[in-house]
Amino acid sequence: MSAHSATEQPLLRLCGIHKRFGDNHVLRGVDLELAAREVVCLIGPSGSGKTTLLRCVNHLEVPTEGRAILQGELLGQYTRRGRLVPLPPRELAAQRAAIGMVFQHFNLFDHKTALENVTEAPIQVAGMSKHEARAIAGRLLESVGLAEKAHAYPRQLSGGQKQRVAIARALAMSPKLMLFDEPTSALDPEIVGEVLDVMRKLAHEGMTMLVATHEMTFARDVADRVVFMDGGVIVEQGPPSQVLTAPSHERTKRFLARLL
Repeated sequence: MSAHSATEQPLLRLCGIHKRFGDNHVLRGVDLELAAREVVCLIGPSGSGKTTLLRCVNHLEVPTEGRAILQGELLGQYTRRGRLVPLPPRELAAQRAAIGMVFQHFNLFDHKTALENVTEAPIQVAGMSKHEARAIAGRLLESVGLAEKAHAYPRQLSGGQKQRVAIARALAMSPKLMLFDEPTSALDPEIVGEVLDVMRKLAHEGMTMLVATHEMTFARDVADRVVFMDGGVIVEQGPPSQVLTAPSHERTKRFLARLL
């Protein structure tokens, strides 16, 4: 867990994030900050806005209102004549390289090996040489316990192995921030642990992480802070010991009573 200074500037700031899909007002003014090396777990019922919030961070979804700021730089937008306008695609891609994202359903390229999946972004986005990218990918696959699967295709891997490849792929661009969207919810229960072990290792190494999860044991053991969302707002947040064992809000108590 991080021991960041209270005077440190936040690595990530989310300011008044709203997201509407037509008449569906999914996020209703979310404010959240993450310090460097902090691990924050987002918990809450399905439909509470956790996934949409993560997708707004790296502009896979464009916020209807509000701003996301990474290390002082506005994400996905810039100011022109006093108005916010979208960043050009090339500049947005460069920004996204600083934010790794691991999805619920892996999103691997089925026609590429594990090694090729991990080298894709460093070669195509960062312009890295194939030799250098393969060396980095090899080290990352070893770090997630998959060195021997480098030349296997996704169809030859278990769900847990696919998700560990996806984590290695997200790490290949040396991100400042890692986003995890329910990374174990599509996995069989017996292989959830192998993915959570990799995430624990990342947290121990000081990676800044924002994790949407239903894994309460992981949140309790690894998170610096737990944020409970419901109805598109943050209902309460605090240390795991407080939010998970002595929540102050009735909505949080009802949610946890169904899980714990």
